[in-house]
Order: sequence, then structure tokens, then C-alpha cells
Amino acid sequence: MKLHLDKPLAFFDLETTGTNIFKDRIVEIAILKMNPDGTKETFHSYVNPEVEIPYESSAIHGIFEKDIADKPKFGELAADITAFLKGCDLSGYNALRFDIPVLLEEFLRCGIDFDMDKRRFVDVQVIFHRMEERTLKAAYMFYCNKDLSNAHSALADTEATAEVLEAQIDRYPQLINSIDFLHEFTNIRKNADWEGKFTLDKQGNPVFSFGKHKGKTVQQAFIDEPGYYKWMMEKDFLLSTKNMITKIHKELNKPVL
Repeated sequence: MKLHLDKPLAFFDLETTGTNIFKDRIVEIAILKMNPDGTKETFHSYVNPEVEIPYESSAIHGIFEKDIADKPKFGELAADITAFLKGCDLSGYNALRFDIPVLLEEFLRCGIDFDMDKRRFVDVQVIFHRMEERTLKAAYMFYCNKDLSNAHSALADTEATAEVLEAQIDRYPQLINSIDFLHEFTNIRKNADWEGKFTLDKQGNPVFSFGKHKGKTVQQAFIDEPGYYKWMMEKDFLLSTKNMITKIHKELNKPVL
């Protein structure tokens, strides 16, 4: 069954220098954009991460430093990626926990605040885990009856992920063929940030889920302890998390006209 789309849906996958969303960098990015009219577009590039690639990571995805020494840096690709994703919802496999926060960190390192506020996102892994509890390779075999022989290649993984989502729609009658529904179905954690440090209250305000201000809104915590913002900015939080609390802090301290 083909997806019912009211705007483009971009499936994307990253290969990286490791699995630490705070510090690891992209070495390959692939995007498959499915348009409402049924057409498809692809974006693919290897990326010079400007840092060492551990052998253990290269052994998984097959990308070594010598292979990408002459490839563009992420900052050189950022404008093209932003343009390609303009107006798109996002989808991927394990995207909520890894690919989206890593991509946002790369954008922020380039000074780009990639807006996620109006984008819906569908994590195919969440659907799979809620239904079957398997890996992408097993999901591809289970849903599509095909062997994912080129696993951990970003391009192969994005194509497989798109096929799996369409097969999931066919298989499960309780899954509505709507990005609104799939966004809600896969966004089960209802976090305000990509690190999971904040949840959302009923009014949609970010609330601390850790530390001494747990249960408080960010705004209330900054009112109660004005220096807590500075403390957070000096600690090891994601750039996207710091960007979120900075917007709240600026609004809280906006001059009264």
C-alpha cells in the first residue's frame, strides 16, 4: 500500500563515527524523499567528519578515513540538505533516539537552527518494536521477504526503511495510512528534546525530567533559580537542548516595552 502523503516525507539514514550523539559525526548521509504525487527524489553524500573514525565503526559501515578524506565537510553540504528537506516530514529507523539528534547537532555546529517545530516524524523502528521486536535486517525479511545484503550502507538502509513502512501499513489494519497518525504512534515518549531530559506538560511546556527541578517547567525553574540556565549551558547537554532552553531563557528575560 502506498503512503497517503499531504506533504513530502523524507526517509533518511546516517552512518557516523560512533554512537555517541554528543560527539560523533556523520560520515555518510542518504535521504529518500517521497512526494505526495508519487515521485521520489534522493540525496546522497559521503562526509568528511573532520575527526578520527574508530576502526570499530569503520568495520561496521565499511567507511574508512582514506575513503572520505576528499569528501565535503558537513558545513559544505548543510545548505543543500536544508533545501532538500524544505517542507518535509521526516522518517527513519531509530531516528528519534539517534539520527535526528545527530543531524540537529551537525546543523547547530554550522550555526543552523534546523526547525523541527512543524515537522512530523515517523520512526519505523518504533512501529516494528511495538509490533514484532526485531532489527532492520529482520524487519526487511519479515515484512518484505527480502534479504538486506548491504546493511549499514546508508543508501540501502533508507530504501529498505521506506519499503518496510509501506509493508507495515499493508500488514496492520490498526495502522492508519496517515503521517499524522504515524507521527503520534511512533512518538510515544512525548519528550520536549532529543536527549530525553524534558517531557511536555498538558500545555506543551518543557518540564524537567531530571535533577532538583524535576517536575518543574523550564520557565519556572529559571524563575526559581536564575543561575541554573548558566549551569546548564556549561554542562554536557546536546546543542539542540541548549538551543531550546536558550529560547525559553530569552523569552523570560525579554525587556518589557
